[in-house]
Amino acid sequence: MTDSKHPFIPYNGKSYSEEEMIERSKSFYDWVNKRRSVRDFSSKPVPKQVMENVLMTASTAPSGAHKQPWTFCLISNATLKSKIRELAEEEERKSYGGRMSDVWLKDLEPLGTNAVKEFIDIAPWIVVVMKRPYEITEEGGKHQNYYVSESVGIASGFLLMAIHNAGLVALTHTPSPMNFIAKALNRPENERPFLLIPVGYAAEDAQVPDLARKSNSDVIEYYD
Repeated sequence: MTDSKHPFIPYNGKSYSEEEMIERSKSFYDWVNKRRSVRDFSSKPVPKQVMENVLMTASTAPSGAHKQPWTFCLISNATLKSKIRELAEEEERKSYGGRMSDVWLKDLEPLGTNAVKEFIDIAPWIVVVMKRPYEITEEGGKHQNYYVSESVGIASGFLLMAIHNAGLVALTHTPSPMNFIAKALNRPENERPFLLIPVGYAAEDAQVPDLARKSNSDVIEYYD
């Protein structure tokens, strides 16, 4: 399939037998099911090349009209991380102190979360995922992007899997509102903070909540 204006290239994927598909899909699920959100980080350095690789993996995600409406801000500067932590905790104190409903706070109890976000200082890297609702043209105009939140959400999922694959841990943090991040990073007007993700090794004494994920009967509806 080709188009004179927009050329196509052959798809270069690989197929497997039914037996192989079942084995590969099961082993991949078992591996992914070990991924956990971690709040106890080690300060042990992580090579920059690793971070670049996982971010470029995230950038392979599908996006509306292939606009790739994301920017990944990769932060290791200690001063900047401390500034972001200070601003994040300011918003979190407001959230835990009244913006969140009682039901919301009760739902968070099993996770042991609070307004203290020391992982921002401790983790060797902070990734701020920015979404771009539009692009700024050379003439200073605006060119719309499409399905931006959906596209950036998918890319963020790819990112978490790439981090897990590298033997690292991550946490999706969403201090709300998040406008302070764009200002702290001096980002352009067409970028909006989507997620703040600390990345690094788990601390040796790291613990995670003893939680169970929903079963297939809870998340799958069959229409045979």
